[in-house]
Amino acid sequence: MMTISVFDIIKKWLKITAIVGITLVASVLAADFYMSFSTQTQLYQDIEALPAQETALVLGTSKYIRRTLNPYYQYRIDAAIELYKQNKVTHFLLSGDNAHRSYNEPWTMKRDLLKAGIPEESITLDYAGFRTLDSVQRAKEIFDANSLTIVTQKFHCERAVFISNHFDMDTVCLVVPSPTGWANRKIRFREVLARTKAMLDLYIFNVQAKFLGPKEPIDHRSLPIE
Repeated sequence: MMTISVFDIIKKWLKITAIVGITLVASVLAADFYMSFSTQTQLYQDIEALPAQETALVLGTSKYIRRTLNPYYQYRIDAAIELYKQNKVTHFLLSGDNAHRSYNEPWTMKRDLLKAGIPEESITLDYAGFRTLDSVQRAKEIFDANSLTIVTQKFHCERAVFISNHFDMDTVCLVVPSPTGWANRKIRFREVLARTKAMLDLYIFNVQAKFLGPKEPIDHRSLPIE
């Protein structure tokens, strides 16, 4: 009768663990690649080549990090202002977190757009954009903005457009610059995991925006696109 040693058992479990680990890593990388590949035709880096839309969805982030201006934020705001100047959009949907009185992403973005001369009637705030999925789904379900120009960095563009495609929306994304260095590499690593979670949320768990509710259609009776 053959005796199975403790060493054989450990070796067997190590092999199973390695196979499971490799499979998980491959699945995560495959999700990351597919999300990038499937959205490339909807991403634009040149504002002049960007098709005109009525509404731009600007995805929120903190303006300051440790009292230092966050370049991710500033690039998005600068691009939004330029979109308006070049008559590529007539309205802004500013979506982000409103965690407490001193941290209000939508209002912070609105204040900077107003300073740049964007009229208040061309700005709508979404205080329940807690995640990218929430921002995109609420744009369609709450604000009736089924056609959008999303404004954010490339890695974020790909995920946001992927989510919008899942909800059968007509979207493009203006790719704004990303800072270089370790901070950007760290965020890109986190993005790989965020994409896996997004796919699980959409296709496995059917996750919906945290808050929906009655419609608040955007009033597009602002300046016409020329």
